[in-house]
Amino acid sequence: MEIQLAFGRDGAAVKLPDNLNAQVLRPRFAAGLPDEDAAVATALDNPIGSPSLRQIARGRRSAAIAVCDITRPAPNRVVLPHVIQALEDGGIAAEHITILIATGLHREATPDELIEIVGAEVLGRHPVHSHRAREIDEQVFLGETAGGTQAFVDQRFINADIHITLGFIEPHLMAGFSGGRKLISIGLAGERTIKRLHSPLFMRDAKATEGSFPDNPLHRELLEISALAGHDFMVDVALTDTRSIAAVFAGEPVGAHAQGVEFVRQSTLAQVSEPADAVITTSGGYPLDLTFYQAVKGLTAASHIVRDGGQILLAAACREGLGGPEFSSLVRASRDSAELLEALARRTVQVDQWQAEKLAMVAEKARLSFCVPGLSTHDRAKLWGPAHADPQEAVDGVVTRLKDGERVVVIPEGPYVFSQLETRAAR
Repeated sequence: MEIQLAFGRDGAAVKLPDNLNAQVLRPRFAAGLPDEDAAVATALDNPIGSPSLRQIARGRRSAAIAVCDITRPAPNRVVLPHVIQALEDGGIAAEHITILIATGLHREATPDELIEIVGAEVLGRHPVHSHRAREIDEQVFLGETAGGTQAFVDQRFINADIHITLGFIEPHLMAGFSGGRKLISIGLAGERTIKRLHSPLFMRDAKATEGSFPDNPLHRELLEISALAGHDFMVDVALTDTRSIAAVFAGEPVGAHAQGVEFVRQSTLAQVSEPADAVITTSGGYPLDLTFYQAVKGLTAASHIVRDGGQILLAAACREGLGGPEFSSLVRASRDSAELLEALARRTVQVDQWQAEKLAMVAEKARLSFCVPGLSTHDRAKLWGPAHADPQEAVDGVVTRLKDGERVVVIPEGPYVFSQLETRAAR
């Protein structure tokens, strides 16, 4: 069997032998829209639970729009011009429409990335800035949530008259599903807020995982923070497996997001009848597999369908290496997953420790292997399992550890597929 994996920009073809019981998991349905521009325009004119964006803009002087950073395949260059046009039609001048790249604690966007994210025309007409979570003077303290999180959010967003988010909805390893409230509560939040939301308090909660919505403690925190920030309007899309737009959800942030989540849950759900002996997964290719830090999401998505003690192979290009310095240091310094989990439970929360924590939780359940050619030989040696530079070599390594007839599940799109056991999905 030959399978095309989402891997870097171009993908990678791998072969599995016929002696295994192999299954390929793909979304059940999510056809692309015949006219994406028309669908976005219609959604803005007929939003869910809200006046149109044009009506909201009337009498207002300024607007701030949060958009995803380069690590997310959000179709900003399709959606953003329609949102800007609606705001300008409502009377807001171009120079008073600010676009904020919702980086969270990721690095700032480069000049070339800004063009890729928003387009040269938007970049030339409007203020465009990367959020900088570590700069406390650039955040506004909005108060404390019922759950005890101190809410700091980018002052440029808070100071605008209208607060808008543009994103897309996919299964998310902690928040249940991405989109909506997450672009503010993490994407535009201050470092202190982000650390609290990614602490073991939430990371180790059984309900803070893919597909858990709305009964998810992290989701509730995100909603409360975005409400404190005055979240007025959102535009989220659902994507097909080729990253085209399958549906548009615009309007009142809570209700529109909930409708989008239900659509994505159904369109990405892929069930398996029993746990697999091995899962071959990816991080969905470019841009999510730019770093190993982001690629961990492919592992957590696969962990729901592998048997205890089974194998998971992650294939991710990782052309920018491990990720940020804090995450990289944790990966390089930890001898095994148990040691890391024990250390994180004792110490003060540090930047980016959460992705290492999720990695360790998966490693406690399954034997891991990796195809991560962008990592140096030194860094590949620090991973908790065999690491390869060639996809087929990595797959062959998994196969040699399997017996005839054992179950292998392949998830070519990694975290973009909501994989669940049938018994769990039925609950």
